[in-house]
Amino acid sequence: MTKPRKQLVAIEDTPYYHVTSRCVRRAFLCGTQGDRCYEHRRQWLVDRIRLLSSLFAIDICSYAVMSNHYHIVLKLCPEQVDDWTDDEVIERWLTLFKGHILVQRYVSGTAQSVAEREEVKLIVAKWRDRLGNISWFMKCLNQPIARAANIEDGCTGHFWESRFTSQALLSRQALLSCMAYVDLNPIRAKMADTLKDSSYTSIQERISPTFDLTEAIHNQAFNDTENIVVKPLLHFEGSIRSEVGKGILFSLSDYLQLLDWTGRIVRDDKRGAIPSSTPTILKRLDIPIEQWLINSQQFEKVVHRHFRSAA
Repeated sequence: MTKPRKQLVAIEDTPYYHVTSRCVRRAFLCGTQGDRCYEHRRQWLVDRIRLLSSLFAIDICSYAVMSNHYHIVLKLCPEQVDDWTDDEVIERWLTLFKGHILVQRYVSGTAQSVAEREEVKLIVAKWRDRLGNISWFMKCLNQPIARAANIEDGCTGHFWESRFTSQALLSRQALLSCMAYVDLNPIRAKMADTLKDSSYTSIQERISPTFDLTEAIHNQAFNDTENIVVKPLLHFEGSIRSEVGKGILFSLSDYLQLLDWTGRIVRDDKRGAIPSSTPTILKRLDIPIEQWLINSQQFEKVVHRHFRSAA
């Protein structure tokens, strides 16, 4: 039985979540299907994921845009929302939406009564909450993509298969396994040979940053984009620590080594011996190799039954 979203997203349990959306009837979101090429839509997703993260109090740990679905591992950052002034909240929200008429009057400097100013505060408080909310993040991601794809295809109706799925990542092992599962998606699907060749993924962006802010803003057509500053992907802390930090609690070098090692095992079409040395990060986190390989290759199947939702 499915559970309401609010029961699955609890910041007090973990700030890390894995979210996924799939196209209706497993139709192609991107790539090539028959004589039609949808490859450019993958960039639509990447651009919007990165820009929305810059507007929301949500950091991106990893992402992968595939042919008919995408994955994001994200981190909720309520401390970012708390640091914003009301004017900053308004500026971010109006980048995405037209906004309430009272707020429009407030922004334009039109004189308002005491009651109207109080109403503006209530509206801004609601927007502040939404800018830290996974469901609103996904709504702002999926709906514009669906509209653009339907216009391009000359059709109407659902583009995404029901609502997105969400999985809480309750431990360091779960976070590490899920990030690896997401970053290795193109290699596992034989869409890429190496991490560097894994297009439209966070790992490629970390290795060879190519994000074009001007082009991204042009493609997404936000209301007011002059003050958008692109937030980088969530950084690696550089070491494994027991306490919760602001970044990912591993080093990037360890993570890259782990992905390379795992990717060589996943790719059974490649000749050559599997390295005998086990990545040190697995030893330090006390993760059995057999369990790691299952989690990193079948993460969704392992946790699907427990975390799928349709609130």
